[in-house]
Amino acid sequence: MLNFEFHNPTRIIFGKDRLARMDSHVPADATVLITYGGGSAIRSGLIDKVKVILGNRKVYEFGGIEPNPRYETLMKAVEVVRKEKIDFIIAVGGGSVIDGTKFITLAAYYEGDTRDLLKHGFRPITSEIVGKVVPLGTVLTLPATGSEMNSGAVISYGDGKFPVMSPLTFPKFSILDPTITYTLPKIQVANGIIDTFVHITEQYLTYPVNGIVQDRLAEGLLLTLIEIAEATMAEPENYDARANLVWSATLALNGLIGAGVPQDWATHMIGHELTVKFGIDHGQTLAIVLPALLDVRREQKRAKLLQYAERIWKIESDHEDEKIYLAIQKTREFFESLGVKTRLSEHGVTENQIADVVEQLKAHGMVALSETQDLTPEISQKILEKAM
Repeated sequence: MLNFEFHNPTRIIFGKDRLARMDSHVPADATVLITYGGGSAIRSGLIDKVKVILGNRKVYEFGGIEPNPRYETLMKAVEVVRKEKIDFIIAVGGGSVIDGTKFITLAAYYEGDTRDLLKHGFRPITSEIVGKVVPLGTVLTLPATGSEMNSGAVISYGDGKFPVMSPLTFPKFSILDPTITYTLPKIQVANGIIDTFVHITEQYLTYPVNGIVQDRLAEGLLLTLIEIAEATMAEPENYDARANLVWSATLALNGLIGAGVPQDWATHMIGHELTVKFGIDHGQTLAIVLPALLDVRREQKRAKLLQYAERIWKIESDHEDEKIYLAIQKTREFFESLGVKTRLSEHGVTENQIADVVEQLKAHGMVALSETQDLTPEISQKILEKAM
């Protein structure tokens, strides 16, 4: 097992009818900004419920944070924070709203060019860099990204998507009420299951370091997703199924299963470029890239792929190559069982467009990806060709 430090200060408030708990975790004299995405949070009455709970606190709203939140939109919220002297933010939404709100908290009192905050990549942005930040809490509406219990975000600017990491952006609290997710469209639930699944495999399907605890935690989450996927897709108000999805999505990326083990993230980096170039939903890009990447990288990941085949898909064979092939095929079939397409061609992408995606990867510095930093643009091209 590799050396690690693990710290996660976010308070999780989980279960039915827990929204009112927010009142005891927001300072009584706070001036609050509620951030959200489209109109569903308003139409469902959720924003009004949050405002009622906040009582006599001075409350402002900022809506319209889009999927793959854009820098320009977020800077309009920063203007509100500065003008109205906001000292607490509550993000009501899924990963995009929460990610965007994290950037708002960092940018609000940063004295330099806020675009510089996009240049740090996976290097943490500290208080020495940004100074004062605005604390935030979240009300989760879409289980997928785990942003409700981690310190990372992905922000869109120009033709790129930029990771933003900071220990200052852990939410103070996150309210996870599975019943809030009942009205989600099926495709969003499917995307969330896939995003969660791939978050886990990015930290699990690498190479062995005898992280037995981490492996078993990751495998438990993968098996849970496979077990509850059909029920939570077909029966959106099946509380137990949806509760297990919500908690799995949070645990998949709160730092726990990735502590002390190698991490990949190439599937996500390539997937981000597909979203930017073709507008394909993030979760669906992962369903396209992961099976192809596992196929191309089968030798580098052989030991963990065999473990994955045996423990997750219960594949028994005397031939290692057959076990790996079947494990990759089972993965693709699982994604497709959720109603998601797993081929670029099914999204109208042609082979002559692959070169453009590879050029984007180069332009954004994604030239040494994977857990071993040896995944070059040439290998990315092979993966994209395999994904056709």
